[in-house]
Amino acid sequence: MLKRYTFWLTAAVLFQFLTGVIHALSFFAKPEFKNDTERQLHELITTYRADMGAGFSPSFWNLFTALSACYSLLCLLGGLTLGYLLLKHAEPNLMRGIIAINLAIFGVCFIVMFFLTFLPPVVMTGLIVVNLLAAFLLVPKIESAV
Repeated sequence: MLKRYTFWLTAAVLFQFLTGVIHALSFFAKPEFKNDTERQLHELITTYRADMGAGFSPSFWNLFTALSACYSLLCLLGGLTLGYLLLKHAEPNLMRGIIAINLAIFGVCFIVMFFLTFLPPVVMTGLIVVNLLAAFLLVPKIESAV
């Protein structure tokens, strides 16, 4: 079982869905402030609007929310794509390429998360990368007859 790439790929898909759902739940959480400085910072982030030209003036909270939503959507896209190909029993050569693409994207995402975020997203993205790497290494190499 541990020597089959589908096991590791299924685990990666589950971690992608789990990460996307957990991250999306953060949109429903109310921030709790420990002191006046945090309250003031939150007030500035949510109300101050920078003029970015062409009539575009989002608050920093809007930018942060958009970026955060993109992470959940990235996880959902990766999970749905790999899950669909698993259900359709795609050939190993195709899976190897798609896994490599996911591994590159989530690998870069992991490096960015490692330096710029906090522990939960780093751990969850790391779990995705580890499972994708195991799946990539275990996909059988089949020579195509061309």
